[in-house]
Amino acid sequence: MRGWVQRLNPLVLLSFGFASLAGSFAVRDLTSAVVAASAYAVAGVLFLPSWRYPLACLALCGVSAGLIGFSAWRLGNGDHAPVAALRILVLAWPGAVVVGFVDPSRLGDHVAQRLPVPDRFVAAFVASLQRVTGLAGTWQQLARARRARGLGPGRNPLTVVRYVGSMTFAMLADALRGGSRMSVAMDARGFATATRRSWAEPATWSRADTVGLAVAIALGSVAPLTLALA
Repeated sequence: MRGWVQRLNPLVLLSFGFASLAGSFAVRDLTSAVVAASAYAVAGVLFLPSWRYPLACLALCGVSAGLIGFSAWRLGNGDHAPVAALRILVLAWPGAVVVGFVDPSRLGDHVAQRLPVPDRFVAAFVASLQRVTGLAGTWQQLARARRARGLGPGRNPLTVVRYVGSMTFAMLADALRGGSRMSVAMDARGFATATRRSWAEPATWSRADTVGLAVAIALGSVAPLTLALA
C-alpha cells in the first residue's frame, strides 16, 4: 500500500487537494482541527512511499501555519491561534504533497480527455508545466558549468549574493530562449490551428482511481463530521 498513491491518475491526486480545501472550512475548534490533521497524517503513513517529501512539505506549510497562529495570538485571540494554525495545515499540506506525484504529461492527457477544457489551453498548460519542472535541472547545469570555469560562489556572503543574482538572470534568459523555441516548435506542429488532436496515452479509469477518489472525499469529510458530532 505504500506505493498506492503513485498508481492513481492525476485528477484523483488533485481531488485530495480540493477535498482538503473544502474540508478546511469546517475546522472551527481544536477537536476538529486535530482530528482532521491526524487523519491526513495517518493516510500519509499508509499510502505514501516515503516520508521525506511529505515532511518537507509539512515544514514549509508549518511556516505559514505558524505565522497565521502567531498573528491570531497577537490580535488577542490566543484560544483560536492553534485552531487557525492547524486549519492552514489541513488546507495546504495535502495539496502540497500530492502535487509532487502529478506527472504533467499524464495530467494533460486526463484533463483533455475527461474534462471539457479546450485542447489548445491544455497543450500550452502542459508545456509550461514541463518547463517549470525542468528549472531545477537547468540550475544544476548552470552551476556545474560555472564551477568548471572557476566561477563558484565561494564563502564570502557578498559573493554568494552576487552569484545567486547572476544565476537567476541566467535562468531567466534560458527560460526566455526555451519558451521561444517551444513556441516555434509547437506552431510548426500545428498546435495553434489543429481542430482535432491526438494524445499520448488514453485516459483510463481503474478501480484504484475509484478507491482513491472515495478516500479523498472521506478525508475531506473528517472535519465536518467531527464538528457535527461535537
